[in-house]
Amino acid sequence: MTKHSLYGKTETTVLFSFQEALAVSLLPAFMGGTVTEYKQQSACLCLAQAKHSEGKHFSSLLNSTPLTSAGKMAKRVAVILSGCGVYDGTEVHEASAVMVHLSRAGAKVQMFAPDVEMMHVVNHCEGKPVTDKRNVLQESARIARGDVTDLAKLDVTAFDALIIPGGFGVAKNLSDWASKGKDFSIKPEVEKVIKAFHQAKKPMGMCCISPVLAAKAIPGCELTVGHDSECEKWPYAQVAKAMAELGCKHLNKNVGEVHIDSKNKLVTTSAFMCNAPIHEIFDGLGVMIKEVLKLA
Repeated sequence: MTKHSLYGKTETTVLFSFQEALAVSLLPAFMGGTVTEYKQQSACLCLAQAKHSEGKHFSSLLNSTPLTSAGKMAKRVAVILSGCGVYDGTEVHEASAVMVHLSRAGAKVQMFAPDVEMMHVVNHCEGKPVTDKRNVLQESARIARGDVTDLAKLDVTAFDALIIPGGFGVAKNLSDWASKGKDFSIKPEVEKVIKAFHQAKKPMGMCCISPVLAAKAIPGCELTVGHDSECEKWPYAQVAKAMAELGCKHLNKNVGEVHIDSKNKLVTTSAFMCNAPIHEIFDGLGVMIKEVLKLA
């Protein structure tokens, strides 16, 4: 009996028989994984009968690429968070919608966030800053149910796609857009990841305010944050105009639509840049996830 790492946790590895392998479906709690993770791996268990006589380690099957319910290789997707809460972190509804759509598609997801202090903390009842000091990684753990990794540890080669939900944390903690506008800069660890995915020709999905990161990191890219004419429905339209000044091409799209920059494998949608009902935001994010996974 040995120890090994499974999904970032230390687990017990044993030599197994086919019958023992089948029993794993009854032991997710003891193995430290989730039921979903084990369901994704269940298709691999059919290999056990052929391999058990060779004395293969069960860990070799668990660490293989998971399969979707349709028998396809599951896409591995990294999601970058920027805190917890629309005014100083990740927009929670957007993050939740992203996770639901990725889960439904059978993707294997790992969430990341930079281990840095937040720009400031906002009282979400009053919409005003307070004197608290909080950490972006620790706040992101609220959304990730504790399962979030320091962004510095993100290995691009381990993933097929990248998703960055919106929220003011993108403009405050992943960059300084909130204070500098079009003259902003992206935090180095964030820019490094975006450029690495781009150079590897792996797709990225960005929504709400997060496309500003692509506008800066990928010169000449095409994207959308909704419409560029301000009105009650589109209260943040000035962002589109500012991004255009960075040299990217902005295309007006409705909340349920996305823009696909095929050359740069970049998929963007407006999400809460639009004053729309939450179900419309949810549906638009679903289109974004679908198109990103098509490109992966």
